[in-house]
Amino acid sequence: MFRVAVIAGDGIGPEVTAEAVATLQVAAPGAFELVHLPYGAEHTLATGETIAPAALAALERDHDAILLGALGDRRIPDGRHARDILIGARMRFDLYVNYRPARLVDERLNPLKGEHAIDLVVFRENTEELYVDIGGSLRRDTPDEVATNLMVATWRGTERIIRRAFEAAATRRRRVCVVTKSNAVTHVWGLWERVFRAVARDFPDVFAEHLYADVAALELVRAPERFDVIVASNLLGDILSDLASQLVGGLGLAPSMNLRPATADQKAFALCEPVHGSAPDLVGKGLANPLAAIGSAALLARFVGLHDPADAIERAIVGVVRARETTRDLGGELDTRAAGEAVRRRLRA
Repeated sequence: MFRVAVIAGDGIGPEVTAEAVATLQVAAPGAFELVHLPYGAEHTLATGETIAPAALAALERDHDAILLGALGDRRIPDGRHARDILIGARMRFDLYVNYRPARLVDERLNPLKGEHAIDLVVFRENTEELYVDIGGSLRRDTPDEVATNLMVATWRGTERIIRRAFEAAATRRRRVCVVTKSNAVTHVWGLWERVFRAVARDFPDVFAEHLYADVAALELVRAPERFDVIVASNLLGDILSDLASQLVGGLGLAPSMNLRPATADQKAFALCEPVHGSAPDLVGKGLANPLAAIGSAALLARFVGLHDPADAIERAIVGVVRARETTRDLGGELDTRAAGEAVRRRLRA
């Protein structure tokens, strides 16, 4: 039995997480011990703490993975609880792979003209670059304010995410595209390109190409079918993965996994979450799309080695999307709970 920490979080998080949990239990009955934890805005407002260091450490020590709903609440405008929980987990547990698949399963959801066979995955580096939040400001809130953020990249951190991207491409269509902006930011993204060329030599059967970020965005719109695996730094991967998600139906269909692969010294660990935010305006209205959360549950099942249940969930998602047994954002008429039940009905069948 796999022990999973469930953090439903804020806004629509509890609604979509409930559907993801119920789907896991149907797809793999008895395979998971689900430990529901209270962390989120309500916990922070009630206790004054976001997540204690000992509690954060226990997420990894006592569990095989984490399933997260969504974080973000207007009552905590600085978002410190979201930062401490999500970014804290990414950094403390070294979840350096942000894995974002984007597959078009219904042509009507594609906003582009023409027909496009989109099936790609973005490997976003998750622990370096601008997101390390090193910086500060001087003379804040005055006309003379100066603000800085330091962009950080290491050979080790860059090499390991690029190597994971090549390994994935070797099992797919054997194409990897690294995205940088080294014509403007020479040192950090120059390092990325040098590492990319070095790793590419170990994968002679994988086609390797480099695009600048603006060209990559243009090409995702012009000819998204050309992409198989995209690998990029934290900031660029964040932007391009959202763009890719919109091309296949939007964030309501966008699952993700934050991953630390196993090493000789450390077990593998993952945090799976839908990409969308907490959407406070949708809370309690039955409008929240649960498919991204359910897709994230499928990624979690695959992470722990339950490939058949993961495949079954993903097939069920494809089925409900094509049949329009979905919430309104995907052209259906179902509410959140009914959309989740439509997936589970296909699993039971």
